Amino acid sequence: MTILVLGAGGLIGCAIATDLMQRGLSVVAAARRFTRSQRTQLGHSAREFPIVPGDSAGLTELLRTNEIDVVVNCLGILQGSPGESASAVHLAFVEKLLGALRAVGRPVLLVHLSIPGAETNDHTRFAQSKRDAERAIAESGLPFVILRPGFVFAPAAYGGSAMIRALAALPVDVPAKLAARPFAVVAVEDISETVDLLARNWRRGERGQMISWDLMHPDQTSLGATVEKLRDWLGGRFRRRIAFPMALLRLGAWTGDLVSTLGWRPPLRSTALVELQRGVAGNPDPWIAATGVAPRSLEAILQARPATVQEKWFVRLYLLKVLIIATLVVFWCASALIVLIFSFAAATAILTAHGFAPGQAKFMTAAGSIMDFCVGLAIAFRRTSRRGLLAGIAVSLFYMVGAAVLAPELWVEPLGALVKTGPAIVLMLVALAIFEDR
Repeated sequence: MTILVLGAGGLIGCAIATDLMQRGLSVVAAARRFTRSQRTQLGHSAREFPIVPGDSAGLTELLRTNEIDVVVNCLGILQGSPGESASAVHLAFVEKLLGALRAVGRPVLLVHLSIPGAETNDHTRFAQSKRDAERAIAESGLPFVILRPGFVFAPAAYGGSAMIRALAALPVDVPAKLAARPFAVVAVEDISETVDLLARNWRRGERGQMISWDLMHPDQTSLGATVEKLRDWLGGRFRRRIAFPMALLRLGAWTGDLVSTLGWRPPLRSTALVELQRGVAGNPDPWIAATGVAPRSLEAILQARPATVQEKWFVRLYLLKVLIIATLVVFWCASALIVLIFSFAAATAILTAHGFAPGQAKFMTAAGSIMDFCVGLAIAFRRTSRRGLLAGIAVSLFYMVGAAVLAPELWVEPLGALVKTGPAIVLMLVALAIFEDR
């Protein structure tokens, strides 16, 4: 028997695929792309496949070629970005998947991960498209199990789980109204254990599944209490904490929406804020009664994963990463604009004083400023940011070496402009070191 995990490059999908493999099940882990570490972790099970943009025929071929018996759909995005929408990932893809399952010509169980909560509280496109996908699955007539997990804790951190960890590392209090919202959690191992049970029941011949379950610990806590437990887990509380105003949180969400147009996926965006205000709640009793799974509490999850120095470094650097990238963008773009708009004559005068003709000096000053601005622009866009950082390091070294050859006295000028280039290079190296999200 073989299980296909769709979205195995994501936080939940990768964890489920890995856990199922460790349980001795045959797994095909499919994703648009994997990181090198994920390919090493998943080994021969990893399949890079254009899942969302592909067609139903391609999915059918994937199912037939690998003789898939159970499909676990872990695909999902919290908020759309350029070239990617929640409706396309949640609803349109599910419709293609249902068509592929019909075309296989034999029964295949679909296990679909959705969201808990009442439909009356679905105020975002994320929630609405998730619910539309549930309805499409329920009306398909195919065997299915819809799992609605609470807030998922996994060994890795990404998106919302990374943001909650980072909040616990700050000397701030979550706004009172937000802190009081219900926040039910579930360990990713409880999800994979449920998939394991469903798959084994399917192998034994159970073919009438049409089930929906909420997956979470029955003792549901609040967002504020969750942050406090994570704060203890990370090693202590702050004596004094700043009250974090809701207005500042909304400003952060608006900024996150703006930054997402550059290809980044910040965890705090308008959809995330609305979903946090909604809270995470559900009724896990039918799931527990049917499967016998004993869900782990947040305390048990954290006790099983003591906070190592790696975890502490991550939560402290996670929010600093945003500040580092933004600082480098401003540094490169602002320095270029200052020269072009305010200090062009002074910059060309330095070059002419060292033997360059006026025309050459003006060209070199303009070219250097444009190059600096392009470096800042490249760092700003997620797709080109890594290359922009590497280019920034190379340009900085070029400036330092060029100045040492042509005008060594610039190294001892009163403001020490060239001396400050060294720390800028170090900051770009730090940005490269913490660049990866997964």
